[in-house]
Amino acid sequence: MNASEILQEIAARSVPGLTPASGWWAVLALGLAAAAVLLGPVWRLLRLGVTIVHELGHALVGVLAGRRFTGFVVSPDMSGHTITVGPRTGPGRVLSAFAGYPAPAVLGLVLVLVLVARTGWAGTALAVIVAGLLVSLVFTRSFSTVLAVLGAALGTGAVWWFGGPEVAAIVTLALGVFLLLGAWRHLAVVAHDGGASDDPGQLARLTPLPAGLWIALMGLVILACTVGAALLIRPALPLL
Repeated sequence: MNASEILQEIAARSVPGLTPASGWWAVLALGLAAAAVLLGPVWRLLRLGVTIVHELGHALVGVLAGRRFTGFVVSPDMSGHTITVGPRTGPGRVLSAFAGYPAPAVLGLVLVLVLVARTGWAGTALAVIVAGLLVSLVFTRSFSTVLAVLGAALGTGAVWWFGGPEVAAIVTLALGVFLLLGAWRHLAVVAHDGGASDDPGQLARLTPLPAGLWIALMGLVILACTVGAALLIRPALPLL
């Protein structure tokens, strides 16, 4: 296969297609997402995906707020940090610090939206995720981060390239719900065990609001995304 044919194949797999009819494929996707979050060994492996989205959420919002993104680190223990350059205080710093925990839920809602809203963009969404992960490799600052991002890109890319429309739809919905549930699990951890160096603690130092209130505000964003996703998914489920 020459370069022209490869580009044609990439384009063919990236354009919007058909979304499967409502039915048990959606139930399967929800079951896979729940298992990924609730089963300890699976969660310990896949939770790094939630951390990657968390850190890139900091980066994206920071850049949109006028800061400069210089790198990020993801550790095997689910922790991570993102480096953005700009004023040490101010709205941009606050928005960037706030964005991390809601980011997986926001992306989860977007994935559910592009699939269940029958726009048929499952393959397109997976292609965008792969491209974003590959671009983010430039900003990785540790070997463990490179491995985590490459693993996520290869796994997503394999589904996008080798899976048909049905597989892409199932994985896209499962990934969206997994990110939503993972956002709740990550927020619960910081609410229970978080310290001054975590995002809510940093926000408490940057603003007059206490860390607990920032956690509640993050929870409200995640809740809004969860409710929106549930309303979108319900018509796709049988007998509901």
